[in-house]
Amino acid sequence: MAAELTAHELIEKHRPTLDQALEAIRTRAYWSPHPEHPKAYGENGSLDAAAGKAAFDALLGSRIDLGQPGTDDWVGGEVSPYGVELGVTYPHADVDVLLPAMRAGQRAWRDAGPETRAVVCLEILKRISDRTHEFAHAVMHTSGQAFMMAFQAGGPHAQDRGLEAVAYAYAEQVRTPGTAEWTKPQGKRDPLTLTKRFTPVPRGTALVIGCNTFPTWNGYPGLFASLATGNAVLVKPHPRAVLPLALTVQAARDVLAAAGFDPNLVALAAERPGEGIAKTLATRPEIRIIDYTGSTSFGDWLEANARQAQVYTEKAGVNTVLVHSTDDYKGMLSNLAFSLSLYSGQMCTTPQNLLVPRDGIGTDQGPKTFDEVTADLARAVDGLLGDDARANALLGAIVNPDVKARLEAAAGLGEVALASREITNPEFPDAVVRTPVIVKLDGAKPDAEAAYMSECFGPVSFAVAVDSVTDAVELLRRTVREKGAMTVGAYTTDAGTERAVEEVCLEEAAQLSLNLTGGVYVNQTAAFSDFHGSGGNPAANAALTDSAFVANRFRMVEVRREA
Repeated sequence: MAAELTAHELIEKHRPTLDQALEAIRTRAYWSPHPEHPKAYGENGSLDAAAGKAAFDALLGSRIDLGQPGTDDWVGGEVSPYGVELGVTYPHADVDVLLPAMRAGQRAWRDAGPETRAVVCLEILKRISDRTHEFAHAVMHTSGQAFMMAFQAGGPHAQDRGLEAVAYAYAEQVRTPGTAEWTKPQGKRDPLTLTKRFTPVPRGTALVIGCNTFPTWNGYPGLFASLATGNAVLVKPHPRAVLPLALTVQAARDVLAAAGFDPNLVALAAERPGEGIAKTLATRPEIRIIDYTGSTSFGDWLEANARQAQVYTEKAGVNTVLVHSTDDYKGMLSNLAFSLSLYSGQMCTTPQNLLVPRDGIGTDQGPKTFDEVTADLARAVDGLLGDDARANALLGAIVNPDVKARLEAAAGLGEVALASREITNPEFPDAVVRTPVIVKLDGAKPDAEAAYMSECFGPVSFAVAVDSVTDAVELLRRTVREKGAMTVGAYTTDAGTERAVEEVCLEEAAQLSLNLTGGVYVNQTAAFSDFHGSGGNPAANAALTDSAFVANRFRMVEVRREA
């Protein structure tokens, strides 16, 4: 296959970015090569806002033909949470044909080596970045995120996570030298001398099982970690969020072909309505790596049944914020209100349980009772979302009927501190938009425990009254240990309480944010610096992204010869 892009050209173009990424994961300092502001696009081949919207509009009602082998049908059916029928169709694959075809190009991809694989991945990310405005609309109309969030989280932040995975993959593969001369002295006899060559060898075909809410942000780490370590990657999108990952596969196939590699190293597995092919694919012997984001029940099933594969799961948890005291009461309320409202709470990192001593908390405005804290938080959320235009920009749309049903049922679980209200989106009148509900529960009552010890995904939070801060710390520990947590937050001015919460999070392997009152929120993480999940509690068995996330996607094979 003739290469339009040579390895040398790609290394010259992308090696500086790879080096900066390697430095960023070493220092954990802020860095990103992908602009967050929409106005930064429109030059050097990237689409500006108008061109990106036009490119998305051109996709509606179209067929995305990826040129994959084994296509036996065309499938689709996505309807935007904003009420728009996308009408896009995708290739349906006969996997008995597709999977062998994917394996055919893996030898050349393996032999290309870690650096070439890394810069090819960076070229894929660059082409995706150039289409960020187009991808933003695709993410918005499959996930229900508001446009600016879809632009940032589905665009530059997702691309950052993909690049981060490539950097970790490269670092782990080159940790072992490519060759070594080995000499062992033998006293008066001639020394033993061997020449050794070490090759990172891929495990096999990887399967990425996409999610509905963050198809690119959650999909890119596994996709690029597997591809950069030499594996072919089959992408199985969520049926309601195919488009962003189909466009990703399209970009990857174009770059692989241009670089002289088999485009079938990356392929799409779209499914017919109700087909449920994830279980079938996950247990195929060809699938050796699985990345999954979604429900705990299916994540547990994968871990138990996909025995032939290395399985990486991000499942569900019950995220908790412990509120003991604060020296910035207004800032605390504002920060929590934003965290509860962003994307209608449809993030795996959104706080659910707010543990507050029933006797109240200390603040810079004097003591506040449990009831005052919950009432003030309700007012903060109301104030944040009081303007409908601003509310629509923060809340987005409810992603599916299950979330709406949980939201409506939550009001019957306890005393409502903040009722959810319906908001109309003038641009998309069919969108289901709801403000959060906050329900007060007594942590000492068994019937309340059934509510706050279960994940209630969506714009639902429980203000849980506890007898003391000691009880709050122990409830936090039990929640993380039994249910898992992607995030933990705490507000305290007391050094002893801070140490106690930190110790729980260290022992139970939960990521902790302390006393956030400004523009950083507990449900946001930054690539190259923050770890998303830990892999150490039931919410996820892997972290995005660390060495453990990439190191077992390949094995090091040694060939030794006498010198």
